[in-house]
Amino acid sequence: MRSATAIFTLAAALFASGVFEIAHAMETRGLASFYGYRSKTANGEMMNPRAMTAAHQTLPFDTYVRVTDVNTRRAVVVRINDRGPFVKGRIIDLSTAAAEALGIVEEGLAMVEIEVVSEIEAAS
Repeated sequence: MRSATAIFTLAAALFASGVFEIAHAMETRGLASFYGYRSKTANGEMMNPRAMTAAHQTLPFDTYVRVTDVNTRRAVVVRINDRGPFVKGRIIDLSTAAAEALGIVEEGLAMVEIEVVSEIEAAS
């Protein structure tokens, strides 16, 4: 049992370091857009416009990201469950619920900063 726990702990640490390594290499400031049509996401879930989720081109699925509007400083935490956006200059595509929480629905786009956070931090 100890060896299984040790292997799991090591695997979790390697995974986490990989996610955070990717996060440090990615662009952390750019335009956010949003979408809310029901379709299958890249990870196989149905897109739920009411869920706090987002699409990112490279972050692993189930990574939690804090998205902060640089003008208003409003922030939300979303879970990556899809791929995109595929429009030059955009770095994240938010669900409708996340866009509403940031207050960007009317304008459609916002300059944001994104930061990977832990699942524990996302829950608080």
